[in-house]
Amino acid sequence: MSVAEEVPSETEADLLRRAMAEVRGVIVGQDHLVERLVVALLARGHCLLEGTPGVGKTLAAQTLATVVGGSFARIQFTPDLVPSDIVGTRVYHPSSESFGVELGPVFVNFLLADEINRAPAKVQSALLEVMAERQVTLAGQTHPLPRPFVVLATQNPVESEGVYPLPEVQRDRFLFKVRVRHPSAQEELSILHRMSVTPPAPSPVLDPERLLVLQEAAERVSVHQLVADYVVRLVMATRAPHEYGLPELSDTIEVGVSPRATLGLVAAGRALALLRGRDYLLPDDVRDVAIDVMAHRLMLTFDAIADGVAPEDVVGDILLAVPPPVVVWNQGRS
Repeated sequence: MSVAEEVPSETEADLLRRAMAEVRGVIVGQDHLVERLVVALLARGHCLLEGTPGVGKTLAAQTLATVVGGSFARIQFTPDLVPSDIVGTRVYHPSSESFGVELGPVFVNFLLADEINRAPAKVQSALLEVMAERQVTLAGQTHPLPRPFVVLATQNPVESEGVYPLPEVQRDRFLFKVRVRHPSAQEELSILHRMSVTPPAPSPVLDPERLLVLQEAAERVSVHQLVADYVVRLVMATRAPHEYGLPELSDTIEVGVSPRATLGLVAAGRALALLRGRDYLLPDDVRDVAIDVMAHRLMLTFDAIADGVAPEDVVGDILLAVPPPVVVWNQGRS
């Protein structure tokens, strides 16, 4: 059976919306968070969720894993964690007088790295191979991770004791960094009504095989040359802002975003277009994901950090300064 026969193009968006509806049946509000989690899955990207305790980060990740199906593991990161706790280690078997390999909890489809910024440098280094290469090397042997594989990590932005800030190279491996806000008063009331009794249980909508098919469908979303040029201009504006009418950002940005931001904008935009029922990418899709893709990759100057400049505001200024193209599709056709 071909890919097109397995998931007809006219039902892809409906299937994804049904999966999102199941997640929203548990998670009150946080529509932006739910959408970004689904987009990250389709784009084969990892997602970093940042917010204060109790706003639903862990619950959202667990609910999504249930709805999508596949294996799931949660690792609570602590300062005393060692790499073998997550990737596995060699174990001596006295009965056979030989060493064997015990694989760690990362060998799942969905890995929830709770409070990821509490792990020390050695653990972050081991996790980097998992995220970047989707494999683990133990005793000279390489063990590939299951497909699909995604890391959903959480961190608390207000704690300072016992935490290790994520290095830039690891932040760059996350497709998205999503800030999870407190709910509104109306949403808080809905949480009270929904969760103070027996909490709702989500139902599986997808499975790993179908998710792989949807990921392939997202990669086939058409990208017009003008949209690709727009993506490149957004990225270059972070590296040479004076060339794009933003000389004031030269003293704000220390280092612009990496080429992974370019690839991430296109991959996330394609996934969002598929979610919206289209097989082509629009500039609006790119603009909608730009802050979540680019903000955490920016390195600001010391003065900008001291002045409390938010990377999200910097990306917002770039979006206002760099004009999107006007793309005309199906030109010349009846």
